[in-house]
Amino acid sequence: MSEVGSPRLSVGGRSSAGMEERRANTVLAFFRDDEGQGLVEYALIIAVIAIAVIVAMIFLRGQLQNIFSNIGNNLT
Repeated sequence: MSEVGSPRLSVGGRSSAGMEERRANTVLAFFRDDEGQGLVEYALIIAVIAIAVIVAMIFLRGQLQNIFSNIGNNLT
């Protein structure tokens, strides 16, 4: 007798419903896994700081050039 509900296809001896359930469990396990989260947070913080430094150097280019020129002239 057939079951009421969606038909289950067999792929290589496995039901498609079982494969979908395994895929769903794998995806859920991926999102629950927080290993390496701290490393990603530190990388994002470093990236934001680097961007802020680059933007500051662009806006203060003339002043920085004068400061380093003065330092170079005083060293020679």
